[in-house]
Amino acid sequence: MAQEMLLSMPLHAITEIYGEAGLRDRFRLEIAALPDDDRGQLEDALELASRLHAEDRRVREPYLNHLLRVAIRILRYYGIRDVDVLTAALLHDAVEDHPAELAGLSADLSYKELTEAALAELGQRYSPRVAQLVGSVTNPEFDPGRDRHEQYRSHVVASLEHDPWARVIKVSDFTDNGVGVVHTTYDKARSSATKYRPLVPKLRELVARADTPLSPAAKDHILDQLDLAEERFAAILDG
Repeated sequence: MAQEMLLSMPLHAITEIYGEAGLRDRFRLEIAALPDDDRGQLEDALELASRLHAEDRRVREPYLNHLLRVAIRILRYYGIRDVDVLTAALLHDAVEDHPAELAGLSADLSYKELTEAALAELGQRYSPRVAQLVGSVTNPEFDPGRDRHEQYRSHVVASLEHDPWARVIKVSDFTDNGVGVVHTTYDKARSSATKYRPLVPKLRELVARADTPLSPAAKDHILDQLDLAEERFAAILDG
């Protein structure tokens, strides 16, 4: 496959046709021009994400596909080359989903203890900033007596309010889940639309803020994607 073609393809098209191997190739092409040290850190982060999420699936695809799309989107469509942000993008679900494996500890410890240890491991392995970014997009332990989706949305709003760089990771994650909602089963799409739709207005407001570290073109692109996600949520929930 020609590199030019792979670089021009939408990410979900690569996923449908070439799967994980195609997304890995696209990621490799996207980081090729980065400094050697940055490239090495990203290759290490991808290997760590691959190991931690090896058995994880998103309905019908390896979970790693989602992580690759989130990182590639930040590179290609947001124009971000910040190695810590890209590392955190690849590992944004690692602490939430696999804290014990990441920290090398027993799963019998509390969620809080495991989360803190896993973030400390990321800080030591990469940088304190990577740990802080992953921490900002990691869900806390939810109260089983409250609505889980409502708690998730409250956490996202609070954590992104004062962390502009974490917004970059979250909007790419949200785009993959929101615009990509049509690439899954109906039951999963309806659940995702119910969870994510109320967040769209707040994400629009956060993206548009002056302190969000994105170019005007990237912000316009993201706002268009949020509009598309809202259209798809409406079609699923209101149609």
